Amino acid sequence: MAGFGEIEASSGERLVRALERGGVDILHRCGGVARCTTCRVTFQEGEPDAMTAAEFDKLSEKGLLGQARLSCQIECAPGMSVTPLQTEASSGLERGKAPAEQIEPEPVWTTRPGASTEG
Repeated sequence: MAGFGEIEASSGERLVRALERGGVDILHRCGGVARCTTCRVTFQEGEPDAMTAAEFDKLSEKGLLGQARLSCQIECAPGMSVTPLQTEASSGLERGKAPAEQIEPEPVWTTRPGASTEG
């Protein structure tokens, strides 16, 4: 992670929770339910093709689709390298309530725009 170093995460762990556990003061003002976009990250490597419908809808609504991802809607996988876009320190805001262990709302999976779906 740019500026934060490497964080070990379990496959399937929510990215927002792994970042926090690793000492990153990432924001999640809505509590990790894809309502606020404060947990945005950009990927340097390993961006997943899978995207929840909630993430797609919120990023589309905010004009951010294709520019960032919501860490509250992403499950960790090997080889991911991300940069958090908003932290408590950089924004002066409080994080918000702790995100649940599992992705909320119940994920309906789709494929992100621009994903390589051809084999």
